[in-house]
Amino acid sequence: MPSLLVRNATMLVTMDDQRQEIPDGGFFAEDGVIRQVGPSETLPDDADEVINASGAIVVPGLVNTHHHLYQTLTRAYAQDAPLFGWLQTLYPVWARMTPGAIRTGTQTGIAELLLSGCTTTSDHLYLFPNGSRLDDSIEGAMELGIRFHATRGSMSIGESDGGLPPDSLVEREEAILKDSQRLVETYHDPSDGARLRVALAPCSPFSVSRDLMRETAVLARSLGVGLHTHLAENVEDILYSEEKFGLRPGAYAEELGWTGPDVWHAHCVQLNHDEISLFAHTGTGVAHCPCSNMRLGSGIAPVRQMVDAGVKVGLGVDGSASNDSGHLLAETRQAMLLQRVMLGAEGLKVREALELATLGGARVLNRQDIGALKPGLQADCAVFPLTGLAHAGAEIDPVAALLLCQPVNASTTIVGGDVLVRDGQLTRLDQQKLIERHKAHSIRLINGE
Repeated sequence: MPSLLVRNATMLVTMDDQRQEIPDGGFFAEDGVIRQVGPSETLPDDADEVINASGAIVVPGLVNTHHHLYQTLTRAYAQDAPLFGWLQTLYPVWARMTPGAIRTGTQTGIAELLLSGCTTTSDHLYLFPNGSRLDDSIEGAMELGIRFHATRGSMSIGESDGGLPPDSLVEREEAILKDSQRLVETYHDPSDGARLRVALAPCSPFSVSRDLMRETAVLARSLGVGLHTHLAENVEDILYSEEKFGLRPGAYAEELGWTGPDVWHAHCVQLNHDEISLFAHTGTGVAHCPCSNMRLGSGIAPVRQMVDAGVKVGLGVDGSASNDSGHLLAETRQAMLLQRVMLGAEGLKVREALELATLGGARVLNRQDIGALKPGLQADCAVFPLTGLAHAGAEIDPVAALLLCQPVNASTTIVGGDVLVRDGQLTRLDQQKLIERHKAHSIRLINGE
């Protein structure tokens, strides 16, 4: 039974029920599961893998609840467009993607996440040109070892039927449902410690029919998997919903069976008080994506109100074509600062933001086995060095320094006891070769080759 010992951390942030923060802390794990947490002197003396976290802060692995990993291929595109215009500019470019491009884009996005201390990520892939399948991103993700929630996205209403995407990128609804079932039956692992889970994820109210939303919810629940989509992202989104359906997004979701503890919605920037209450009492989750919302001018999501009402809220970096970065620690800092812009200096505190990025994300993804460092949970953690220039003078509070100072990369990222980042470098992939492959695919996409 392989063992792991992490010790000598300047501070170990547990996110356990008491929210303990342990100076000179660490944990001991066997077979990928934490067995003991506490001051380093109370832990075993040795293990198969020993990580000396001296001069660093150790936190539970960060959880990313919303991403479009393929979008790493088209960063810095449609630079000044709001959501609908941004999508319409990029759809023709994404239509040129190949299976190899999606696999490489996925791996690039995951590499970026791992280096930022992220150990679990969701991915929303909703277009499948040129023979591409969700399998392409799943295979790429599994090679890197991250905990992966692959969501089978879809678009079925093209421009000719009043939708936003071009007709060439939509699929037949029968084919979508059939492939959704295939993917769940092939890949989904519901067990504790699972590295791979599948959820079903029609793209948005402006790209799929009511029937597909309704039938997808029925299928997902028959298969025991989650549901994910975009909702209430900006004012255009609200106007579209009211014009096409005569309903605000919250009521639209409720009517179609898209509320409940197995559902999480991305963005929710424009939710009103009644919709927040609906999400709270139904256990519906929200993936908050502050950088993307700012980049597209979508607004500031009412995260403080959601959290106070009891809504499950996690963080998402969103696609790297609307954020242009996939650094989850930086996203956590931005979430904290953005609420302060709207509500004042106490709008969202440091430890509240860090909780959204760990426990909050785990709850949104319905994971009871991650999100904290305590016995019985998976040995997922990130080690962030505090000895560099960015943290000079911040010795008073290492936890606050992690978010208030310049975000740094993790020196070590561990998933299920496996070291996936060591000394700031990926352990399962050659980063430079990945960058070269990614650049070649990106140039071909942009140039229309």
